[in-house]
Amino acid sequence: MSVNHIPQFHLAEKNGAALMLKSTDGHVAHIFVLEQDIIRVIVLPDAQLHFPRTWAIAPGAREIPLEGRERLSLAGFSLPGYTLGNLPGALQIQTEKIRLTVQLKGLSCSWETRPAGEWTEMARDRGTQAVNFGYWDDKVYHYLKRDAQDEMYFGLGERSGDTNRHGRSFSLKTIDAMGYNASSTDALYKHIPFYITWNKRQHAAFGLFYDTLSEGKLDMGCELDNYHGHYRYFVADHGDLDYYFIAGDSMEQVVRRYTWMTGKPAFTPKWGLGYSGSTMTYTDEPDAQEKMNEFLAGCEQHDMLCESFHLSSGYTSIGNKRYVFNWNREKFPDPKAFAEHYLQHGVRLCANIKPCLLQDHPRFSEAENLNLFIKNQDGKPEMVQFWDEVGAYLDFTNPDTIAWWKRAVTKSLLEYGITSTWNDNNEFQVLNPQATANGFGERFKAVEAKGLQTLLMMAASQQAQTEFAPDKRPYLVSRSGAAGMQRYVQTWSGDNYTSWQTLKYNIKMGLGLAMSGISNTGHDVGGFSGPAPSPELLLRWVQFGIFMPRFSIHSWNDDKTVNEAWMYPEITGAIRNLLKLRACLTPYFYDLLWRYHQHYEPMIRPTFLAFPDDPKCFAENDDMLVGPSLLLAAVVEPGQRSRRVYLPAGAGWYDFWSGALHQGGQEIVLPAAGEQPPLLARAGSAIAINVAEQHFNRPAHQQGFMVFPHQQDGAFETEFFDDDGASNAYLDGTSSLWKIRVQSDAETLDIDLECTGVQPASELVTLLLPQHETRPAVLSAAAILGDAIVNQRREIQLKIRPQSDPKLSIKHKIVSILKRFNK
Repeated sequence: MSVNHIPQFHLAEKNGAALMLKSTDGHVAHIFVLEQDIIRVIVLPDAQLHFPRTWAIAPGAREIPLEGRERLSLAGFSLPGYTLGNLPGALQIQTEKIRLTVQLKGLSCSWETRPAGEWTEMARDRGTQAVNFGYWDDKVYHYLKRDAQDEMYFGLGERSGDTNRHGRSFSLKTIDAMGYNASSTDALYKHIPFYITWNKRQHAAFGLFYDTLSEGKLDMGCELDNYHGHYRYFVADHGDLDYYFIAGDSMEQVVRRYTWMTGKPAFTPKWGLGYSGSTMTYTDEPDAQEKMNEFLAGCEQHDMLCESFHLSSGYTSIGNKRYVFNWNREKFPDPKAFAEHYLQHGVRLCANIKPCLLQDHPRFSEAENLNLFIKNQDGKPEMVQFWDEVGAYLDFTNPDTIAWWKRAVTKSLLEYGITSTWNDNNEFQVLNPQATANGFGERFKAVEAKGLQTLLMMAASQQAQTEFAPDKRPYLVSRSGAAGMQRYVQTWSGDNYTSWQTLKYNIKMGLGLAMSGISNTGHDVGGFSGPAPSPELLLRWVQFGIFMPRFSIHSWNDDKTVNEAWMYPEITGAIRNLLKLRACLTPYFYDLLWRYHQHYEPMIRPTFLAFPDDPKCFAENDDMLVGPSLLLAAVVEPGQRSRRVYLPAGAGWYDFWSGALHQGGQEIVLPAAGEQPPLLARAGSAIAINVAEQHFNRPAHQQGFMVFPHQQDGAFETEFFDDDGASNAYLDGTSSLWKIRVQSDAETLDIDLECTGVQPASELVTLLLPQHETRPAVLSAAAILGDAIVNQRREIQLKIRPQSDPKLSIKHKIVSILKRFNK
């Protein structure tokens, strides 16, 4: 079809939330009103779905069937009422939060929301050829008008460079990008075609999600063409144009709605938030089991808290190559005893597994005879380059492959006591356009949905772990992934390069991923590839890394050294203290993980996400909010003894260490010469902590809270979730909920503290306040046992009253209400 022919559409069918439009040329479009704040558009130039199932959409669900979800399914959405209006040459669809106008000539769409109560245009298709109606090729295109001055773009998952994606172009492709340049390399490991547009002038945001697993590109203004004006665009090599417009009263609401739409994040066990050791070097040694045991001895000698270890693939080696599910018995004579030895030291093993069998793998013929591989055009296993050999990828769209994989995970790992899987090298780099996958009985070209194999690999590993230990919450890690991967795994930013630049841009990379629905993430602290880090760089990386949901020191250094917490004696004590700080803050991180799982709240966030009214927060920076209460100002340049940090307006900020209070809306200078990272806490907040003294393999818990009250009149309340940290008992309500309410005036602090549900093992609770906070504390539900300055903080020791009697809890609430009323 020529571009001078513009198709004319008409409304062909209205069925509840679904509208179907058709053109005289046979083109079809579907519009679905899914929620007050979510409308979906599908454009089918040849009236056919090319990929009839989706694995991304799972509204509020923990999982979807392995064979996927029917693409036209509306299950899980509320399907609200809406108005449908007829305008001259157009249809107008309106909900409480979105007004979509569709021009029937050319199917051009414009989107309005109500950021200040008045309908305001937020997005509009490009005026010239916004959609490919057979104009150029068989690819899928969507062009939008771009505001070069007022629009900023955020998200797109794990990306190099600045947080604002405006002016860049990004490949929708996954690749094993070891040693990537964190400021510029494209592509990387994940395929997340979701981004948020922020309009500075309108002070409003919306999200766009393109539901595709195809390779392609999202150009955010890098490309310019004088004949079309300023534009941005999405292009996919295969599949369908199927996109979701998500409105929101704030950017954070858009993030949460997108996360909800693509599925409930996995509630991984608490120990997954602890320090995880790792290196490729240990398992590459001929005496690997002994080297691994030396790591435990090092943790014990240096008192380095460690809760897990990521077992690199050297345990599977034959010669210098890796063979998944094969145990090298010369390196590891007794895998079961090895795993038990680690468990006896409080360290869980997470074993590396790969989805490709090398051509000389001991089980290659078995898998080939069972038709478990992606196949080439001759029906043979599609051979690909994989490390230093060629091999074939397993085809996870084949139910027999999934069953085989689950048996292998169970027999080779789970039955040995290794209960977690590290799903690695799973980018599925199939290049042959003729290679095909089983497709659950409906074969398709493998290049059309590589990310589907990655998602199904995660799902198969999760199923194996869950079926083996149904009472335990599974812990999985995956390097690659696609939209919806948060349902299964914790992740990280892949094989980064050791440099100050990587430290700086890994911060932005993690924030971009969190704004794309994937918060349970981290980085290889110290850098994975390249030179060993200097002592200064390692310390700065640890100072930042302990505030990421995933914290692992991992390496494959050029000089064969190992990034260990004790590799430099001059900073060993500092790193030990930082690991203990991480353990102290684990109750706060665990509550953030719960909020992410239950309420879709991002665990880490850029300052502008929480403070969109402060334009200075949108300037590129190296700061990161950890939950709602902590602001980390990482040091990302060598030789720094202080750190300038801008404090978001609209809140007061306490120096976490000195207790000094600073007003927001200004830049301050914090000391950064020692082991303590520049860190601030928001006034009017509290965080749950563990105040027990911690030592390696001697876990202890004593409940505490750090309280940062308003300086003058003010009140806040918050709550913190807790449970046994490992089981599914929370699904039956076996959990604890701590609630803390603080009301302050110029003279007193009125504090209410209660725990509902499962009661703590000890009635003793510690409150830590800034040392300059001298106002008397009044508590209605606890007895004060002590109140003194200890280690530069005001420490209040409490004995709480158990809440086993619900009447007692109600009584305390009434007392608190009356007290406030009288005041």
